[in-house]
Amino acid sequence: MAGGIGSRLWPLSTPDVPKQFIDVLGVGRSLIQLTADRFAPLCRPENFWVVTGERYVQLVREQLPAIPAEQILAEPEGRNTAPCIAYASWKIQQKDPQANIVVTPADALVLKTDAFVDTIGKALAFTEDRDAIVTVGIAPTRPETGYGYIHAAEALHGQLVKVSEFREKPDLDTAIGYLEDGHYFWNAGIFVWNVNTIVQELRAYAPQIAGVMDSLAPFFFTEQENEQLHRLFPTCDKISIDYAVMEKSPRIFVIAEDLAWSDLGSWGSVMTHLKADEEGNTVVGPDIRLFGCRNCLVHTSSEKTVVVEGLDGYIVAESRDRLLVCRLSQEQHIKEYSA
Repeated sequence: MAGGIGSRLWPLSTPDVPKQFIDVLGVGRSLIQLTADRFAPLCRPENFWVVTGERYVQLVREQLPAIPAEQILAEPEGRNTAPCIAYASWKIQQKDPQANIVVTPADALVLKTDAFVDTIGKALAFTEDRDAIVTVGIAPTRPETGYGYIHAAEALHGQLVKVSEFREKPDLDTAIGYLEDGHYFWNAGIFVWNVNTIVQELRAYAPQIAGVMDSLAPFFFTEQENEQLHRLFPTCDKISIDYAVMEKSPRIFVIAEDLAWSDLGSWGSVMTHLKADEEGNTVVGPDIRLFGCRNCLVHTSSEKTVVVEGLDGYIVAESRDRLLVCRLSQEQHIKEYSA
């Protein structure tokens, strides 16, 4: 899933080039390329599918040239994750009626890639011959209020167990309680299922979306598909897969593991994955010079020399013709500043 605009990482991420297509960490690979890289031991490139916005199809082709062009699906407009997943699932089912599928965001970070491959491998083996859905839970390292949580009363790391319930983003006191409890896990939005299972569950719990896909399906892989997609897809209910299926289905299992995962949803989260100097500063860029700065993140995507003096707890981010100077403590307002 590669259709988001990543507005909280402005000015680096913009609607024209959102964060999944950017080398956010300065490692020479964009986030969508890193996503494809970690699935390489599990899946051949010809079995990758990407759902993205129409304006990003060319970026996907450029960054992931091994993926067949017909498997880059272009949504005419964003309708949240349930229609996105339904569109891909209906098409995959028509091409491979027994497909085993992993759904993942394109813009997250996983540092423990070997553990990731092992975890996804266990989930795929589980769903291959079961009518079950597996969601990947992330063992929390802090009382995070920005993520949804998965509760599994019998949870053991690395084991597949039934999900008790999904919880929305908590306040701080509740998040502290989740951490102390030990049976709550961050919801990474990574799902594993057989294609027939997810189609069945969407029919049961999101019949409006399923109906749209049934109307669209006769046109798959034809010259009429794009025209009919533009006509029908915008009529889908705008709803997440969590609300549409995951919170309703009795078939949900979780496999929880410490994967060093992050959604990189803010500059603060980016900062935690960069090496800091003795003063707590982190930088990405070819020539960044700090003097008397503490606890700052400076990120530049150009070849410019950047000099910063005397700041404490600031984000300084530059990209093309945009510059942000903002206190880290106020980063939740960046979406408002950039509007």
